[in-house]
Amino acid sequence: MSGLGTIVNVAAILVGGLAGLVLKKYLPKRITGTVMQGVGLAVLIIGISGALSSAFRIADDGISTDHILLMIISLAVGGLIGELIRIESRLDSFAKFCEKKLTKPSDDSTFTQGFVTATLVFCVGSMAIVGSMEDGINGNGDILFAKSTLDGISAMIFASTLGFGVLFSAVSVGVYQGIITVLAIFIAPYMSDTLVTQMSFVGSVLIVSIGLNMLQIAKIKTGNLLPAIFIPAIYHIILWIW
Repeated sequence: MSGLGTIVNVAAILVGGLAGLVLKKYLPKRITGTVMQGVGLAVLIIGISGALSSAFRIADDGISTDHILLMIISLAVGGLIGELIRIESRLDSFAKFCEKKLTKPSDDSTFTQGFVTATLVFCVGSMAIVGSMEDGINGNGDILFAKSTLDGISAMIFASTLGFGVLFSAVSVGVYQGIITVLAIFIAPYMSDTLVTQMSFVGSVLIVSIGLNMLQIAKIKTGNLLPAIFIPAIYHIILWIW
């Protein structure tokens, strides 16, 4: 059944997030701070490993690099598009609207940070893209089922440190993966392994930026870079037309 993988994924985030909220009540801030740093390091390593596996290929004459130039162009063009339509600002505004409705003004809330961080972590990456496509094309949700396990555990950790906003990332995941699942039915004949690798490469670089933000090493507007993931597809469409 197409779409089941995304449904399970959303449920896993909600269950994991609720478990994290319960856990949060019993953890002092010094512990949650250290845990958050550990998660940031893990996210950073996941992004780096994914980027390296997409960028480098072992050939007979040694190690060769692939897709580097397209990745740079994708980030530049995607960043331009993201800034023009202000994706990160809109995510923040939506999170703050929900925060205003659901939390008390006196709360020391990390609602917005939790929502935006969890949304980016759960939506950016090859498993979200490839898994949703596989779910839409073949009705096979195995990749998203595996992602659901990882996201459920991550949601528990995020919610235990960042709070209630993490649960609302389930809405973002449902919409994002749902759209890809539906579109996959129509675009499947045009998706090559090379294109999927290129999109995953860009996604992995964005995961690196999320890890840097979580570790407070840099402040990168990762949300505004999200369109970069789809620039390789536009590139292939242009090549096909020419």
